[in-house]
Amino acid sequence: MKQEKYVAYVGTYTHENSVGIHIYDVDVPKGQLKERKVVPINNPSDLVVSKDKRFLYSIADEGVESFRILPDGDLEPVNNQWIGGMRGCYVEVDDKNRYLFVGGHHDGRVTMMHLEKDGSIGTIADGIFHKGMGRGNDRRTNTPHVECVKLTPDQKFLCAVDNGLDQTKIYRVDYEFGKLKLVDIVRGPLESGPRMIRFSRDGRFAYILYELSNLVEVYRYEVVDNQPQFEKIQAVTTRGKKDEDICAASGMEVSKSGKYLFCSNAGVNSVVVFEIDKESGMLTEVLNTRVDSDYPKMLAIYPDERHYLTLNNTTNDIVTYTIHYDKGYSLQNGAPVKVDKPNCIYILKLEDA
Repeated sequence: MKQEKYVAYVGTYTHENSVGIHIYDVDVPKGQLKERKVVPINNPSDLVVSKDKRFLYSIADEGVESFRILPDGDLEPVNNQWIGGMRGCYVEVDDKNRYLFVGGHHDGRVTMMHLEKDGSIGTIADGIFHKGMGRGNDRRTNTPHVECVKLTPDQKFLCAVDNGLDQTKIYRVDYEFGKLKLVDIVRGPLESGPRMIRFSRDGRFAYILYELSNLVEVYRYEVVDNQPQFEKIQAVTTRGKKDEDICAASGMEVSKSGKYLFCSNAGVNSVVVFEIDKESGMLTEVLNTRVDSDYPKMLAIYPDERHYLTLNNTTNDIVTYTIHYDKGYSLQNGAPVKVDKPNCIYILKLEDA
């Protein structure tokens, strides 16, 4: 039986020694990465692959950049475009490759960009600056900072997670005219610092990660009379029972099977895994383990769910761990993979494998 082939794209900060997007061949059964090449681009702090797996879109200092994905997983530059504001920090693409959505940490802006049939990025369709004041007196944290933009599974709405305002704003997406319209706001706890949102694989539940309060809030999601409905049903901590160090929830992903939700914590440098109840969407902690990784800013779960990896901004490496679900811990698997300031990752299955 032919083994499935995977590649991983890792975006990095390039203000030190890295020069762009690192491409790795992924050995899923062994839980290993082998670097193949680096594609030059300035500060690809986030990237996303289109649903048809033909294109990769990335943040860049110049705005956003498009790449064509070749059969072997290599990347071929297509074009780049300015986003009409300060550099972005998060990108999202709709399932039909109509628009690219960009979240702006520095200016609190949500930008909607046209996409062309050849995968190139077109002109700006719409742009909205968030307004308001959040927590405290520190301008760095009490003004709008859009950390994540994520489409709902039905593709009808865009969720813009604002770390500075302690809110997730919900926009209706008008695909015909290229417009965003605010229709709801999910308000997080005061001084909670929402960081990102993910949805269950069946699209019925939403999970919002709060950086400062170290929480995951669980919401039942549905559309009623063409309006989004988010009903909070649970809040769980990402902290361990004995964690006393500074803790900042940093990354979150749902496993491929939809059975598990993984979260990483900076400061205490830990990973917590929750089992997702298929019927209720609620979370039960399976393991909460320290990792040999300094500032695990983001994580990824291998497709077989036997391993996960952390992207470590301080130690400049990627570390893979083997999961022991039954024993409630994970162990490092092999030596760290050195890479400067890793920030984001996308693991892609190659179709011609």
